[in-house]
Amino acid sequence: QEVKADLTLHAPSLPWSHNGVFNSLDHASVRRGYQVYKQVCAACHSMRFLAFRNLVGVSHTEAEAKELAEEVMVQDGPNEAGDMFDRPGKLSDYFPKPFANDAAAAAANNGAIPPDLSYITLARHG
Repeated sequence: QEVKADLTLHAPSLPWSHNGVFNSLDHASVRRGYQVYKQVCAACHSMRFLAFRNLVGVSHTEAEAKELAEEVMVQDGPNEAGDMFDRPGKLSDYFPKPFANDAAAAAANNGAIPPDLSYITLARHG
């Protein structure tokens, strides 16, 4: 007979306020999480599947999200002359990537590509 052992460490099941029927997160903690991402994690990790519009009604008001988006310069175009140009971000723009491509990300991180954090909360137990 073969005996299999579970060598995976699982997170404990705790009575969090976001568990249960309504299953939602606290808006203030989501806002703090975005602030931590912006100040710390965004240097290496991307959130390429999230746009600034995803913040509206969850952690920021529409005016606050527009202000955050306008802080970022986005390459757009081409214009009438066929040139690409930079413009302030809009709510429909996605979060900027920290590196131009995967090769640049790997070169800056000793060969490892930092994972995208768009859906990290879905990967967590508990």
